[in-house]
Amino acid sequence: MKKIEDLKIKIFSDGADKKEMLDMNSKTLIKGFTTNPSLMKKTGIKNYEAFAKDILSIIKEKPISFEVFSDDFDEMERQAMKIASWADNVYVKIPITNTKKQNSAKLIKRLSEKKVKLNITAIMTLDQVKTVVKILDKKIPNIISVFAGRIADTGRDPIPIMKDCLNEMKNYPNSELLWASSRELLNIIQSDDIGCHIITVTNDIINKLELINFDLEEYSLNTVKTFYKDASEANFKI
Repeated sequence: MKKIEDLKIKIFSDGADKKEMLDMNSKTLIKGFTTNPSLMKKTGIKNYEAFAKDILSIIKEKPISFEVFSDDFDEMERQAMKIASWADNVYVKIPITNTKKQNSAKLIKRLSEKKVKLNITAIMTLDQVKTVVKILDKKIPNIISVFAGRIADTGRDPIPIMKDCLNEMKNYPNSELLWASSRELLNIIQSDDIGCHIITVTNDIINKLELINFDLEEYSLNTVKTFYKDASEANFKI
């Protein structure tokens, strides 16, 4: 089984908690960061721009993705240009569609032509990837985020889809495939095995990396100890 040091995939931290982001920034294993409006809402962020600029004033080297939050393509474009201006390590996240199911391809093409580094998000099909790679500027670094975890939520195995996406992207060296909506530590191993470029994971999963290759009998014992400790503290009686 692989060791942590054997992993070739770039691991990004997914979240919007400043303290946790700064902690992850100190770890050499963490190569970048992703955020989204839902994560920001969850952590109670009220001022999007102030939060982003605060983070960017500290995390200056590793890539960070910030997402537009309009449903109108013209407003998305305005937001994207502003977000891109905040720092050189910013990738602007553009959803593959708006809530009206209107494809974002024209917007993505315009922004790519303006040399904006993009992270195309919420992708779940090979056809969506095919659409995106054809319109992105081959000279500009970009990320294509396929939500493997959400694909799995539907009962589908995401691995064949992810492999097909990698094959579709093989002639686009500046496009990186990101395994998104990760659910468990195993996803890091799976994404690395197929040659995925990036995986973004929550800090809870990152903190489990020390469990790679952990002795299963010892893990079994630790589990029993946890059950016993919790039952004792609860003072259960029959």
